[in-house]
Amino acid sequence: MFRLGKESMIVRIMNKFEIFIGSDSKFYFHLKAENGEIIAASQGYTTKQSAECGIDAVKRIAANAGVIDCTLPQGQGLTLGA
Repeated sequence: MFRLGKESMIVRIMNKFEIFIGSDSKFYFHLKAENGEIIAASQGYTTKQSAECGIDAVKRIAANAGVIDCTLPQGQGLTLGA
């Protein structure tokens, strides 16, 4: 939750990206669901700006991404569209 403005209005962010620095000093991000569970985790980035670009890429690309089910026999795992 965040407090905004002089009235201390409380705003709850539901789904969110969190940027943090890992033990290797690289920048990472997690996409968290409303319940706080991590639903996506990034690679390590050398700069915060690169991590922010990674978040922008996920936002831009994920909505139209297809699904490949690698648990099915070869050649049967492609699902087109989202």
